Amino acid sequence: MMKPTAINRPCFRPPLLPLCVPRHNPYFLARNGLFSGLSLVSLPNARTFSFTVRATENSNQGNSDGSTHKKILKSAYMSTLTKAFLHFTLSNFLPIALISGVVLGIANPTLGCLAHKYSLSKFSTSGIFFISGLKLQGGEFQAVAKAWPAGIFGLASILLLSPFFSMLILQVQLVPQEFVTGLAIFSCMPTTLSSGVALTQLVGGNSALALAMTVISNLLGILTVPFWISQFFADGFGVPIPARELFWSLIFTLLIPLVLGKVVRNMFKGLAAYIDQNQRISSMISTILLSLTPWMQVSKSRPLLLTFMPQVFIEAIGMGILVHLTLLGFNTIALKCMSAAFGGTESIFAKKENFRALLIVCSQKALLIVVAVVEQLSGTLGESGLLVLPCVAAHINQVIIDSLLVNFWLQKDKSYDKNFEA
Repeated sequence: MMKPTAINRPCFRPPLLPLCVPRHNPYFLARNGLFSGLSLVSLPNARTFSFTVRATENSNQGNSDGSTHKKILKSAYMSTLTKAFLHFTLSNFLPIALISGVVLGIANPTLGCLAHKYSLSKFSTSGIFFISGLKLQGGEFQAVAKAWPAGIFGLASILLLSPFFSMLILQVQLVPQEFVTGLAIFSCMPTTLSSGVALTQLVGGNSALALAMTVISNLLGILTVPFWISQFFADGFGVPIPARELFWSLIFTLLIPLVLGKVVRNMFKGLAAYIDQNQRISSMISTILLSLTPWMQVSKSRPLLLTFMPQVFIEAIGMGILVHLTLLGFNTIALKCMSAAFGGTESIFAKKENFRALLIVCSQKALLIVVAVVEQLSGTLGESGLLVLPCVAAHINQVIIDSLLVNFWLQKDKSYDKNFEA
Protein backbone atom coordinates (compact mmCIF):
# COMPACT_ATOMS: atom_id res chain seq x y z
CA MET A 1 0.00 0.00 0.00
CA MET A 2 3.03 2.27 0.23
CA LYS A 3 4.09 1.90 -3.43
CA PRO A 4 1.80 4.63 -4.84
CA THR A 5 3.44 6.98 -2.41
CA ALA A 6 6.87 5.91 -3.67
CA ILE A 7 5.86 6.46 -7.30
CA ASN A 8 4.81 10.10 -6.89
CA ARG A 9 7.86 11.92 -5.56
CA PRO A 10 7.29 15.58 -6.39
CA CYS A 11 9.56 16.63 -3.57
CA PHE A 12 12.67 15.60 -5.56
CA ARG A 13 11.87 17.63 -8.68
CA PRO A 14 12.28 21.24 -7.53
CA PRO A 15 16.01 20.89 -6.80
CA LEU A 16 16.58 20.10 -10.48
CA LEU A 17 15.35 23.51 -11.63
CA PRO A 18 18.19 25.64 -10.20
CA LEU A 19 20.72 23.04 -11.36
CA CYS A 20 19.46 23.19 -14.91
CA VAL A 21 19.18 26.96 -15.25
CA PRO A 22 22.42 28.80 -16.24
CA ARG A 23 22.44 31.45 -13.52
CA HIS A 24 25.33 33.36 -15.06
CA ASN A 25 23.21 34.39 -18.05
CA PRO A 26 20.21 36.54 -16.99
CA TYR A 27 19.04 36.92 -20.57
CA PHE A 28 18.95 33.13 -20.98
CA LEU A 29 17.11 32.78 -17.65
CA ALA A 30 14.45 35.32 -18.56
CA ARG A 31 13.78 33.78 -21.95
CA ASN A 32 14.23 30.04 -21.42
CA GLY A 33 14.00 29.30 -17.68
CA LEU A 34 10.32 28.38 -17.71
CA PHE A 35 10.74 26.22 -20.82
CA SER A 36 13.66 24.32 -19.26
CA GLY A 37 11.66 23.54 -16.13
CA LEU A 38 8.78 22.12 -18.16
CA SER A 39 11.16 19.93 -20.12
CA LEU A 40 12.53 18.39 -16.98
CA VAL A 41 9.11 17.76 -15.52
CA SER A 42 7.92 16.06 -18.70
CA LEU A 43 10.93 13.76 -18.82
CA PRO A 44 11.11 12.10 -15.41
CA ASN A 45 13.20 9.17 -16.62
CA ALA A 46 16.03 11.39 -17.92
CA ARG A 47 16.89 13.27 -14.74
CA THR A 48 20.47 12.12 -14.44
CA PHE A 49 21.14 12.57 -18.13
CA SER A 50 19.51 16.00 -18.10
CA PHE A 51 21.58 17.12 -15.14
CA THR A 52 24.78 15.97 -16.80
CA VAL A 53 24.00 17.64 -20.10
CA ARG A 54 22.84 20.87 -18.45
CA ALA A 55 25.90 21.02 -16.23
CA THR A 56 28.14 20.54 -19.23
CA GLU A 57 26.23 23.18 -21.14
CA ASN A 58 26.58 25.59 -18.22
CA SER A 59 30.32 25.03 -18.17
CA ASN A 60 30.66 25.48 -21.93
CA GLN A 61 28.37 28.50 -21.87
CA GLY A 62 30.49 30.07 -19.14
CA ASN A 63 33.71 29.49 -21.05
CA SER A 64 32.12 30.75 -24.24
CA ASP A 65 30.80 33.89 -22.59
CA GLY A 66 34.19 34.53 -20.98
CA SER A 67 36.08 34.22 -24.24
CA THR A 68 33.46 36.29 -26.05
CA HIS A 69 33.71 38.98 -23.37
CA LYS A 70 37.49 39.06 -23.79
CA LYS A 71 37.13 39.32 -27.56
CA ILE A 72 34.67 42.20 -27.19
CA LEU A 73 37.00 44.04 -24.82
CA LYS A 74 39.95 43.45 -27.12
CA SER A 75 37.94 44.63 -30.13
CA ALA A 76 36.80 47.75 -28.27
CA TYR A 77 40.38 48.47 -27.19
CA MET A 78 41.69 48.12 -30.73
CA SER A 79 38.86 50.31 -32.02
CA THR A 80 39.73 53.00 -29.47
CA LEU A 81 43.41 52.86 -30.44
CA THR A 82 42.53 53.08 -34.13
CA LYS A 83 40.27 56.09 -33.59
CA ALA A 84 42.91 57.81 -31.47
CA PHE A 85 45.57 57.14 -34.11
CA LEU A 86 43.37 58.45 -36.93
CA HIS A 87 42.45 61.54 -34.90
CA PHE A 88 46.11 62.26 -34.17
CA THR A 89 47.09 61.71 -37.82
CA LEU A 90 44.35 63.96 -39.20
CA SER A 91 45.00 66.66 -36.61
CA ASN A 92 48.74 66.68 -37.33
CA PHE A 93 48.70 65.74 -40.99
CA LEU A 94 50.85 68.68 -42.11
CA PRO A 95 53.89 68.09 -39.86
CA ILE A 96 53.60 64.32 -40.30
CA ALA A 97 53.63 64.66 -44.09
CA LEU A 98 56.59 67.06 -44.09
CA ILE A 99 58.64 64.96 -41.66
CA SER A 100 57.80 61.81 -43.65
CA GLY A 101 59.04 63.47 -46.83
CA VAL A 102 62.35 64.40 -45.20
CA VAL A 103 62.82 60.96 -43.63
CA LEU A 104 61.97 59.19 -46.89
CA GLY A 105 64.41 61.38 -48.80
CA ILE A 106 67.23 60.48 -46.40
CA ALA A 107 66.35 56.78 -46.19
CA ASN A 108 65.86 56.11 -49.92
CA PRO A 109 66.80 58.98 -52.26
CA THR A 110 66.43 57.09 -55.54
CA LEU A 111 62.80 57.97 -56.31
CA GLY A 112 63.25 61.52 -55.02
CA CYS A 113 66.19 62.12 -57.33
CA LEU A 114 64.22 60.72 -60.26
CA ALA A 115 61.26 62.99 -59.47
CA HIS A 116 63.59 66.00 -59.19
CA LYS A 117 65.14 65.14 -62.55
CA TYR A 118 61.74 65.55 -64.25
CA SER A 119 60.89 68.77 -62.31
CA LEU A 120 57.93 67.26 -60.48
CA SER A 121 58.13 70.04 -57.87
CA LYS A 122 56.92 72.64 -60.38
CA PHE A 123 53.81 70.59 -61.13
CA SER A 124 53.14 69.95 -57.43
CA THR A 125 53.45 73.67 -56.65
CA SER A 126 51.07 74.57 -59.46
CA GLY A 127 48.67 71.90 -58.25
CA ILE A 128 48.57 73.42 -54.77
CA PHE A 129 47.68 76.86 -56.09
CA PHE A 130 45.12 75.38 -58.46
CA ILE A 131 43.43 73.79 -55.44
CA SER A 132 43.67 77.14 -53.64
CA GLY A 133 41.85 78.73 -56.57
CA LEU A 134 39.14 76.10 -56.35
CA LYS A 135 38.60 77.05 -52.70
CA LEU A 136 38.24 80.82 -53.29
CA GLN A 137 34.64 81.80 -52.63
CA GLY A 138 34.81 85.42 -53.76
CA GLY A 139 34.22 87.25 -50.48
CA GLU A 140 37.87 87.51 -49.50
CA PHE A 141 38.41 91.02 -50.86
CA GLN A 142 35.19 92.30 -49.26
CA ALA A 143 36.51 91.30 -45.85
CA VAL A 144 39.35 93.81 -46.19
CA ALA A 145 36.86 96.62 -46.90
CA LYS A 146 35.17 96.03 -43.53
CA ALA A 147 38.44 96.03 -41.58
CA TRP A 148 40.72 97.85 -44.02
CA PRO A 149 43.08 99.41 -41.40
CA ALA A 150 43.80 95.96 -39.97
CA GLY A 151 44.23 94.54 -43.46
CA ILE A 152 46.69 97.26 -44.46
CA PHE A 153 48.73 96.74 -41.29
CA GLY A 154 48.78 92.99 -41.88
CA LEU A 155 49.99 93.32 -45.48
CA ALA A 156 52.63 95.85 -44.44
CA SER A 157 53.90 93.59 -41.67
CA ILE A 158 54.03 90.54 -43.92
CA LEU A 159 55.49 92.06 -47.07
CA LEU A 160 57.40 95.16 -45.96
CA LEU A 161 58.50 94.87 -42.31
CA SER A 162 59.28 91.23 -41.56
CA PRO A 163 61.70 90.85 -44.51
CA PHE A 164 64.12 93.15 -42.68
CA PHE A 165 64.70 90.39 -40.14
CA SER A 166 66.69 88.69 -42.90
CA MET A 167 69.48 91.19 -42.33
CA LEU A 168 69.80 90.05 -38.72
CA ILE A 169 69.63 86.37 -39.62
CA LEU A 170 72.42 86.72 -42.17
CA GLN A 171 74.77 87.91 -39.41
CA VAL A 172 74.76 84.42 -37.88
CA GLN A 173 77.69 82.20 -38.79
CA LEU A 174 76.84 78.54 -39.17
CA VAL A 175 78.24 75.64 -41.16
CA PRO A 176 76.71 75.01 -43.62
CA GLN A 177 75.88 78.64 -44.31
CA GLU A 178 72.95 77.51 -46.48
CA PHE A 179 70.96 76.89 -43.30
CA VAL A 180 71.26 80.57 -42.39
CA THR A 181 70.57 81.68 -45.96
CA GLY A 182 67.47 79.49 -46.14
CA LEU A 183 66.01 81.01 -42.98
CA ALA A 184 66.81 84.50 -44.28
CA ILE A 185 64.95 83.73 -47.52
CA PHE A 186 62.12 82.29 -45.41
CA SER A 187 61.69 85.66 -43.65
CA CYS A 188 61.06 87.39 -47.00
CA MET A 189 58.08 85.21 -47.86
CA PRO A 190 54.34 86.03 -47.66
CA THR A 191 52.16 84.24 -45.12
CA THR A 192 51.20 80.58 -45.17
CA LEU A 193 48.44 79.38 -47.46
CA SER A 194 46.44 77.21 -45.07
CA SER A 195 47.69 76.86 -41.50
CA GLY A 196 47.24 80.53 -40.58
CA VAL A 197 43.62 80.61 -41.72
CA ALA A 198 42.90 77.22 -40.14
CA LEU A 199 44.27 78.28 -36.75
CA THR A 200 42.38 81.57 -36.94
CA GLN A 201 39.13 79.71 -37.55
CA LEU A 202 39.88 77.34 -34.68
CA VAL A 203 40.37 80.15 -32.17
CA GLY A 204 37.32 82.10 -33.33
CA GLY A 205 39.27 84.92 -34.98
CA ASN A 206 38.33 86.95 -38.03
CA SER A 207 38.84 84.15 -40.54
CA ALA A 208 37.59 86.27 -43.45
CA LEU A 209 40.29 88.86 -42.73
CA ALA A 210 42.89 86.11 -42.36
CA LEU A 211 41.91 84.56 -45.68
CA ALA A 212 41.93 87.95 -47.43
CA MET A 213 45.42 88.74 -46.16
CA THR A 214 46.58 85.28 -47.20
CA VAL A 215 45.33 85.63 -50.76
CA ILE A 216 46.46 89.23 -51.28
CA SER A 217 49.89 88.80 -49.67
CA ASN A 218 50.65 85.75 -51.81
CA LEU A 219 49.60 87.61 -54.95
CA LEU A 220 51.66 90.69 -54.06
CA GLY A 221 54.50 88.43 -52.95
CA ILE A 222 55.13 87.68 -56.61
CA LEU A 223 56.35 91.28 -56.80
CA THR A 224 57.97 91.73 -53.39
CA VAL A 225 59.90 88.45 -53.04
CA PRO A 226 62.20 89.00 -56.07
CA PHE A 227 62.80 92.57 -54.90
CA TRP A 228 63.83 91.62 -51.36
CA ILE A 229 66.02 88.73 -52.46
CA SER A 230 67.86 90.94 -54.93
CA GLN A 231 68.31 93.59 -52.20
CA PHE A 232 69.46 91.37 -49.34
CA PHE A 233 71.40 88.62 -51.06
CA ALA A 234 73.02 89.98 -54.22
CA ASP A 235 75.66 92.07 -52.45
CA GLY A 236 76.43 89.55 -49.74
CA PHE A 237 76.96 86.62 -52.11
CA GLY A 238 78.41 88.48 -55.06
CA VAL A 239 76.12 86.72 -57.53
CA PRO A 240 73.38 88.12 -59.74
CA ILE A 241 69.83 87.31 -58.60
CA PRO A 242 67.56 86.46 -61.57
CA ALA A 243 64.76 88.75 -60.34
CA ARG A 244 63.00 88.94 -63.71
CA GLU A 245 63.13 85.19 -64.25
CA LEU A 246 61.96 84.64 -60.69
CA PHE A 247 59.05 87.03 -61.21
CA TRP A 248 57.80 85.28 -64.34
CA SER A 249 58.34 81.88 -62.76
CA LEU A 250 56.10 82.87 -59.87
CA ILE A 251 53.52 84.21 -62.32
CA PHE A 252 53.32 80.94 -64.23
CA THR A 253 53.71 78.67 -61.21
CA LEU A 254 51.49 80.47 -58.70
CA LEU A 255 49.26 83.15 -60.18
CA ILE A 256 48.02 81.44 -63.36
CA PRO A 257 47.08 78.15 -61.58
CA LEU A 258 45.30 80.18 -58.87
CA VAL A 259 43.26 82.13 -61.44
CA LEU A 260 42.57 78.97 -63.42
CA GLY A 261 41.27 77.23 -60.29
CA LYS A 262 38.94 80.16 -59.60
CA VAL A 263 37.64 80.07 -63.18
CA VAL A 264 36.97 76.33 -62.96
CA ARG A 265 35.13 76.88 -59.67
CA ASN A 266 32.86 79.52 -61.24
CA MET A 267 32.14 77.31 -64.25
CA PHE A 268 31.21 74.16 -62.31
CA LYS A 269 28.91 74.92 -59.38
CA GLY A 270 28.65 71.27 -58.40
CA LEU A 271 32.43 71.05 -58.05
CA ALA A 272 32.43 74.24 -55.99
CA ALA A 273 29.84 72.79 -53.61
CA TYR A 274 31.85 69.58 -53.28
CA ILE A 275 35.04 71.52 -52.52
CA ASP A 276 33.27 73.60 -49.87
CA GLN A 277 31.83 70.50 -48.21
CA ASN A 278 35.13 68.58 -48.28
CA GLN A 279 37.69 71.14 -47.19
CA ARG A 280 39.69 68.53 -45.31
CA ILE A 281 40.20 66.38 -48.41
CA SER A 282 41.46 69.29 -50.50
CA SER A 283 43.74 70.40 -47.64
CA MET A 284 45.19 66.90 -47.34
CA ILE A 285 45.86 66.75 -51.08
CA SER A 286 47.60 70.13 -50.91
CA THR A 287 49.68 68.94 -47.96
CA ILE A 288 50.76 65.79 -49.80
CA LEU A 289 51.77 67.88 -52.82
CA LEU A 290 53.68 70.23 -50.53
CA SER A 291 55.56 67.35 -48.88
CA LEU A 292 56.83 66.18 -52.29
CA THR A 293 59.21 69.13 -52.56
CA PRO A 294 61.25 68.60 -49.38
CA TRP A 295 61.28 64.91 -50.25
CA MET A 296 62.88 65.66 -53.64
CA GLN A 297 65.23 68.35 -52.34
CA VAL A 298 66.47 66.24 -49.43
CA SER A 299 66.88 63.20 -51.72
CA LYS A 300 69.01 65.28 -54.07
CA SER A 301 71.16 66.68 -51.25
CA ARG A 302 71.39 63.49 -49.15
CA PRO A 303 75.14 62.85 -49.69
CA LEU A 304 75.91 66.37 -48.52
CA LEU A 305 73.49 66.25 -45.59
CA LEU A 306 75.12 63.12 -44.16
CA THR A 307 78.45 64.94 -43.83
CA PHE A 308 77.13 67.27 -41.10
CA MET A 309 76.84 66.60 -37.38
CA PRO A 310 73.38 66.38 -35.72
CA GLN A 311 74.33 69.40 -33.61
CA VAL A 312 74.17 71.56 -36.74
CA PHE A 313 70.56 70.54 -37.42
CA ILE A 314 69.62 71.24 -33.81
CA GLU A 315 71.11 74.71 -34.07
CA ALA A 316 69.21 75.37 -37.30
CA ILE A 317 65.94 74.23 -35.69
CA GLY A 318 66.63 76.48 -32.71
CA MET A 319 67.21 79.41 -35.06
CA GLY A 320 63.89 78.74 -36.79
CA ILE A 321 62.07 78.72 -33.44
CA LEU A 322 63.78 81.97 -32.44
CA VAL A 323 62.79 83.62 -35.74
CA HIS A 324 59.12 82.76 -35.26
CA LEU A 325 59.09 83.86 -31.62
CA THR A 326 60.69 87.12 -32.69
CA LEU A 327 57.97 87.69 -35.30
CA LEU A 328 55.27 86.93 -32.71
CA GLY A 329 56.82 89.41 -30.28
CA PHE A 330 57.27 92.09 -32.93
CA ASN A 331 53.68 91.82 -34.19
CA THR A 332 52.29 91.79 -30.64
CA ILE A 333 54.08 95.03 -29.77
CA ALA A 334 53.12 96.60 -33.10
CA LEU A 335 49.45 95.71 -32.63
CA LYS A 336 49.43 97.11 -29.09
CA CYS A 337 50.94 100.36 -30.39
CA MET A 338 48.39 100.57 -33.21
CA SER A 339 45.56 99.96 -30.75
CA ALA A 340 46.81 102.72 -28.46
CA ALA A 341 47.22 105.14 -31.38
CA PHE A 342 43.81 104.49 -32.99
CA GLY A 343 41.09 104.43 -30.36
CA GLY A 344 42.47 102.32 -27.53
CA THR A 345 40.19 99.47 -26.49
CA GLU A 346 37.60 100.55 -29.08
CA SER A 347 40.14 100.35 -31.90
CA ILE A 348 39.67 97.85 -34.69
CA PHE A 349 43.12 96.48 -33.79
CA ALA A 350 42.02 95.83 -30.21
CA LYS A 351 39.08 93.62 -31.15
CA LYS A 352 39.86 90.10 -30.08
CA GLU A 353 38.95 88.45 -33.36
CA ASN A 354 41.07 90.91 -35.39
CA PHE A 355 44.02 90.84 -33.00
CA ARG A 356 44.25 87.07 -33.07
CA ALA A 357 43.89 86.84 -36.84
CA LEU A 358 46.59 89.47 -37.39
CA LEU A 359 49.03 87.97 -34.89
CA ILE A 360 48.81 84.46 -36.35
CA VAL A 361 48.78 85.33 -40.05
CA CYS A 362 51.45 88.07 -39.86
CA SER A 363 53.88 85.85 -37.93
CA GLN A 364 53.82 82.86 -40.28
CA LYS A 365 55.76 82.39 -43.50
CA ALA A 366 54.94 80.26 -46.54
CA LEU A 367 57.08 77.21 -47.16
CA LEU A 368 55.62 76.75 -50.63
CA ILE A 369 56.92 80.09 -51.94
CA VAL A 370 60.37 79.31 -50.53
CA VAL A 371 60.36 76.07 -52.46
CA ALA A 372 59.40 77.83 -55.69
CA VAL A 373 62.06 80.49 -55.17
CA VAL A 374 64.85 78.03 -54.34
CA GLU A 375 63.88 75.92 -57.33
CA GLN A 376 64.17 78.93 -59.62
CA LEU A 377 67.52 80.06 -58.15
CA SER A 378 69.06 76.76 -59.32
CA GLY A 379 71.86 76.72 -56.75
CA THR A 380 72.74 80.42 -56.99
CA LEU A 381 72.69 80.85 -53.22
CA GLY A 382 73.80 77.33 -52.32
CA GLU A 383 72.69 73.72 -52.39
CA SER A 384 68.90 73.58 -52.77
CA GLY A 385 68.35 70.83 -50.23
CA LEU A 386 70.36 72.66 -47.57
CA LEU A 387 68.38 75.84 -48.21
CA VAL A 388 65.01 74.11 -47.96
CA LEU A 389 65.64 71.85 -44.96
CA PRO A 390 65.75 74.58 -42.24
CA CYS A 391 62.67 76.15 -43.81
CA VAL A 392 60.79 72.85 -43.48
CA ALA A 393 61.80 72.71 -39.81
CA ALA A 394 60.82 76.35 -39.29
CA HIS A 395 57.44 75.76 -40.95
CA ILE A 396 56.69 72.80 -38.68
CA ASN A 397 57.85 74.75 -35.61
CA GLN A 398 55.62 77.73 -36.37
CA VAL A 399 52.57 75.49 -36.74
CA ILE A 400 53.32 73.77 -33.41
CA ILE A 401 54.01 77.03 -31.55
CA ASP A 402 50.90 78.74 -32.90
CA SER A 403 48.82 75.66 -32.07
CA LEU A 404 49.97 75.99 -28.46
CA LEU A 405 49.11 79.69 -28.57
CA VAL A 406 45.63 78.91 -29.92
CA ASN A 407 45.11 76.32 -27.18
CA PHE A 408 46.12 78.91 -24.57
CA TRP A 409 43.58 81.38 -25.97
CA LEU A 410 40.84 78.73 -26.01
CA GLN A 411 41.51 77.79 -22.38
CA LYS A 412 41.50 81.48 -21.46
CA ASP A 413 38.13 81.97 -23.17
CA LYS A 414 36.67 78.95 -21.36
CA SER A 415 37.78 80.23 -17.95
CA TYR A 416 36.38 83.67 -18.78
CA ASP A 417 33.02 82.16 -19.77
CA LYS A 418 32.88 80.17 -16.53
CA ASN A 419 33.63 83.26 -14.45
CA PHE A 420 31.04 85.25 -16.39
CA GLU A 421 28.35 82.62 -15.83
CA ALA A 422 29.19 82.48 -12.14
